[in-house]
Amino acid sequence: MEALVRVGVFLGIFCIMVLWEYWRPRRMLSRPRRERWVTNLGLTAFNSILVRATVGGVTYAAAVFAAEREMGLLHWLALPSWAAVAVTLLGLDFATYLQHVLFHAVPALWRLHRVHHADLGVDATTGLRFHPVEIVLSLGVKAAAILLLGAVPWAVVAFEIILNASSVFTHGNVALPESFDHWLCWVLVTPDMHRIHHSTRVVETNSNFGFSVSWWDRLCGTYRAAPALGQTGMELGLSEYRTPFNLGQLLLLPFQRETGRIPFAGARSVHV
Repeated sequence: MEALVRVGVFLGIFCIMVLWEYWRPRRMLSRPRRERWVTNLGLTAFNSILVRATVGGVTYAAAVFAAEREMGLLHWLALPSWAAVAVTLLGLDFATYLQHVLFHAVPALWRLHRVHHADLGVDATTGLRFHPVEIVLSLGVKAAAILLLGAVPWAVVAFEIILNASSVFTHGNVALPESFDHWLCWVLVTPDMHRIHHSTRVVETNSNFGFSVSWWDRLCGTYRAAPALGQTGMELGLSEYRTPFNLGQLLLLPFQRETGRIPFAGARSVHV
């Protein structure tokens, strides 16, 4: 049942974002949609099958395991139910933020994560484009965070749904009214805010790491309000990879000779 709910919500959000991208795109795509989508959706299908056959459901299983044994912070604190749910959602979101920073800062992890950043355009399918090893490692990080928190099981399912929906939304090539986006990004990560993270400029790539709420970037000094060349002028992707990859090449990319790893330096907040 949990898997059906997650898939149903994901497909609904994905379809909405695709229609929105056709109706009101933010940028002209530098490469044909069909060229990128074959690779991105092919990788998504491959990852879905692999995860389902191996570590699928590990986060929910970790939450149930902790609940049955009363493990973790939330089982040691006498918090009301609503507070335990809030701590679960925010705690896991912060853990995801920290994990994202690590995937930029640690060279071996960046090799995996550059599969995501090597996309020459950014749209809803980019939010699904991750190397399978990165996905497995990410699930392990989340499972560890769930055990440490003693996370509420049903809130873990809710978090996974929110995370998947946020990934599709924040990568969407969609236009929001600028005034609305300005106020919304004080709370949530918007497509304009996250798109900066996909700039080829190193200082911009190493900013705006959040997935759902924008607070972690603001609190940790990694928030950047606007790209130097503007939303329609900045170049997306990685400067060292300017030709598209097919599925096989993407899967092998982390194991190829290093050709210009982005040096990590926590970006200072820039308010414009």
